[in-house]
Amino acid sequence: MTTSRAPVWFVTGTDTGVGKTLLTALLVRRWREWGITARALKPLCSGGRDDARVLLEAQGGGLSLDDVNPWHFRSALTPLVAAQREGRSVSLREVVRFVERARDGCEVLLVEGAGGLLSPLGRDFDSRTLIRALGAKPVVVTANRLGCLSQVLLLLEGLGESGAATPVVLMQPRRPGLAAQTNLGLLRDRLGADRVLEIPWLMAGWRAAWKGAWVGPLDKVLAFA
Repeated sequence: MTTSRAPVWFVTGTDTGVGKTLLTALLVRRWREWGITARALKPLCSGGRDDARVLLEAQGGGLSLDDVNPWHFRSALTPLVAAQREGRSVSLREVVRFVERARDGCEVLLVEGAGGLLSPLGRDFDSRTLIRALGAKPVVVTANRLGCLSQVLLLLEGLGESGAATPVVLMQPRRPGLAAQTNLGLLRDRLGADRVLEIPWLMAGWRAAWKGAWVGPLDKVLAFA
């Protein structure tokens, strides 16, 4: 990896609240533990900036909240609508320019999307548009629950060619039901055992990860670098 043009990983998900922020925080922290200059961004937030604050803390300082999240809106709606309610707008060109600038001075850059893959971020773009504009490597996150099988397969289909070797990460629930107990095997049968990974339940959020259970599964995600 070069410091001048860092590769971009784009963390997208089947829905909002499925674990994108948690996984992004774990990835950036793990890379930094390895001595790799990693950086994580969430360009757009709506309904508060809690996700961006988690990413800021996981990176251990040196950045401001605005460095991680320059566009934020009050309403808990898709960013396009939340921005419109405030008389604002964000263009694809602005976001791409922001991410491209952030690639300088780091060895790998993580970008977390907002909502699902096709949730409108601006008038002319969504996370899929950003992935393509940045030449980013997508990582798909889903909550391991009833319905995620169809959601994952539809999302991968929506990614097209870039979804052919995309890692899929299942975030485990606190108390897995029957669907959660069978989803992993079904997805591995369909997509390949090495490609579908799981992160165990972390009761205290990303900080709990440094107590051990997550390390092996997370390193398997990083093996796709």
